[in-house]
Amino acid sequence: MAALPVPLLVLALLLLAGCGGPGAAGQRRKEMVLSEKVNQLMEWASKRSVIRMNGDKFRRLVKAPPRNYSVIVMFTALQPHRQCVVCKQADEEYQILANSWRYSSAFTNKIFFAMVDFDEGSDVFQMLNMNSAPTFINFPAKGKPKRGDTYELQVRGFAAEQLARWVADRTDVHIRVIRPPNYAGPLMLGLLLAVIGGLVYLRGSNLDFLYNKTGWAFAALCFVLAMTSGQMWNHIRGPPYAHKNPHTGQVNYIHGSSQAQFVAETHIVLLFNGGVTLGMVLLHEAATSDMDVGKRKIMCIAGIGLVVLFFSWLLSVFRSKYHGYPYRYVRL
Repeated sequence: MAALPVPLLVLALLLLAGCGGPGAAGQRRKEMVLSEKVNQLMEWASKRSVIRMNGDKFRRLVKAPPRNYSVIVMFTALQPHRQCVVCKQADEEYQILANSWRYSSAFTNKIFFAMVDFDEGSDVFQMLNMNSAPTFINFPAKGKPKRGDTYELQVRGFAAEQLARWVADRTDVHIRVIRPPNYAGPLMLGLLLAVIGGLVYLRGSNLDFLYNKTGWAFAALCFVLAMTSGQMWNHIRGPPYAHKNPHTGQVNYIHGSSQAQFVAETHIVLLFNGGVTLGMVLLHEAATSDMDVGKRKIMCIAGIGLVVLFFSWLLSVFRSKYHGYPYRYVRL
């Protein structure tokens, strides 16, 4: 085999170095595709914090490689005819989280927030074998979603703060949730102070009502019932009001797990605790009041009935959450 002249040999080496072979060309194509995808997502994110996707956009930007970014996708059903109240509540929190990320100083193209509505991407629901909404899934930058990449909505609730903790756990992106100002609290406090000030002004010569033991006892009882029913848990976790089965349409007001609850469940427990308390108050009055014997007997029977009925319902709720609990007051 004849040797090439030195100039031709140098030229051939330069051409090979410039072309880099088939592997280098493929790598450049992947980089170009990735750059186009990132630029497209950044353009959409600059206009709307949560990117709405249909089937084509989802397959091209989320499922198909290459991808060096994570995408948090909320699968939902927001159309009015779907009657998904929880979807609307979850969407509000999701928008708060996405806006907090989009307008933060740490915003990068490392993570994007997207949404697939059932009426706009039913093929995506079928592709993922998904039959409930809302559902949050993290599609990582590399590989397929793992078990932990599906958000446990029934356990954690859909508050933006809880979603932010989950996002930080799955992507190492820490988002400081910034909520829009809510003036309802200050307005209610101002109204309460105005009412109290008005009462003091109108009854300035007679402030005996401030020493009314019954009034203070009633206020303290209302506070205790609200706290023992789980209102603080609702405020921290932000659970849905109830859950509607998308297949049967059945609405569940009691969560089946001992690790979570619905807002409606706290209202039910509050009512039951109030019924038991009222029964105990009637029993106390029947034993200590100066009324005639007949009225005291009626109060005693009514008190026993309230305690038995509402305490039995409380045990039924407890049994439905702690499966296998062996005790019941009466069989309901």
